Amino acid sequence: MSHLLFRRSPLVLTASLALFLIGCDGDDPRLAQSQYLGGVYGNQPVSSAAPQDSVSYWDGDGVSGKPSVKIKLAEQKAYFYKGGQLVGISQLSTGREGLVTPTGSFSIIQKDQAHVSTQYGDYVDSADNVVAANVDVGKDPKPPGTHFKGAPMPYFMRIVGGVGMHAGYLPGYPASHGCIRMPEFMAENFFRSVSVGTPVSISH
Repeated sequence: MSHLLFRRSPLVLTASLALFLIGCDGDDPRLAQSQYLGGVYGNQPVSSAAPQDSVSYWDGDGVSGKPSVKIKLAEQKAYFYKGGQLVGISQLSTGREGLVTPTGSFSIIQKDQAHVSTQYGDYVDSADNVVAANVDVGKDPKPPGTHFKGAPMPYFMRIVGGVGMHAGYLPGYPASHGCIRMPEFMAENFFRSVSVGTPVSISH
């Protein structure tokens, strides 16, 4: 997606991504963007009172070395390294209570830029209108005349089972079904920089 944010060029994204609001925040040039945590894939518009992301930055272009990712659930942050050098930090929304993100040492086992969930999403009618939102196809009955539409998970990087890192809705607290959501511009940078086998550690 060519309209995505780059680290030192704050801009307002196109209307199709209008829920991302970009501005300037802080003196550190690496933090020259302030992104609302509501994100693209939430169900409600992001208000001006939404929490702002003054954490996420990417400084890894042109840096060589083996990539690795460290995720700290208590901080709701991911740290990206190349050759042991920290080159990016991303704000996150990880698994909520009862659907916690697993901890341990893992690696990237699959990359899918246009991934769509086969379990979570909406039931929609023939005109693509949402009839039942945020459903789990394994638990929620399908209303008559509807079909399942999986939730988009762009830049999906599978870590273990159904859990992966991807672009998604960030309300400012753990809210996912176990996946590791991040701002779309960070997910794109992570996706470009990892490969199958890249180590990922997840700790509390």
